[in-house]
Amino acid sequence: MCLKVFSRSGHSLQDRQQLHGQLGGCGILGVGIWLAVTQGNFATLSSSFPSLSAANLLIVTGTFVMIIGFVGCIGAIKENKCLLLSFFIMLLIIFLLELTVVILFFVYTDKIDKYAQRDLKKGLHLYGTDGNIGLTNAWSIIQTDFRCCGVSNYTDWFEVYNTTRVPDSCCLEFSENCGLHSPGTWWKAPCYETVKIWLQENLLAVGIFGLCTAMVQILGLTFAMTMYCQVVKADTYCA
Repeated sequence: MCLKVFSRSGHSLQDRQQLHGQLGGCGILGVGIWLAVTQGNFATLSSSFPSLSAANLLIVTGTFVMIIGFVGCIGAIKENKCLLLSFFIMLLIIFLLELTVVILFFVYTDKIDKYAQRDLKKGLHLYGTDGNIGLTNAWSIIQTDFRCCGVSNYTDWFEVYNTTRVPDSCCLEFSENCGLHSPGTWWKAPCYETVKIWLQENLLAVGIFGLCTAMVQILGLTFAMTMYCQVVKADTYCA
């Protein structure tokens, strides 16, 4: 009779990591469902990708994290080579996709800027229309919180209304139909540049979050491959 004798310390650490991954996935999925139920398609600003909302992104991300965490957890508990290798491959694919997206983003920043502004301006024409409450709410919140108006200028709204008018969320002091008043009562800052500057000012926090995420994924890959190799060696020894 052959006994598998390799250290359980790495095994338990792998189990805990996968459990944390599953719990994190559940949390992300829960927030996504809550947003979808209570806020509609909040943060749907793109007319080309109407399904690209904060709620949908969180739901998809949470589901993937849960599935991958479940595969890794069962693989670690059962010491199953197939599941461990599947977990490693899935996590590696996600890591490489993330790395590719980051590289492409920095390489094509200017083109992405132009496309994003053009797409956001197209989306303005859906503001206040039936079935686009998510886009309407998103623009209202952004313009109110960031004290800005329009994508590149408050005149972007003139093409939407076909007159000298902006949404009430553009007003320095909110009141009903204040968007019909003179431009002197509206925010002048462009929303695209204002939000972009805000993101740049918080780039350190975004960078730290990205590095922590990458480190967790690299640790997951390391532990998964280590366990896989241990199981293979144990099977070979038993044979």
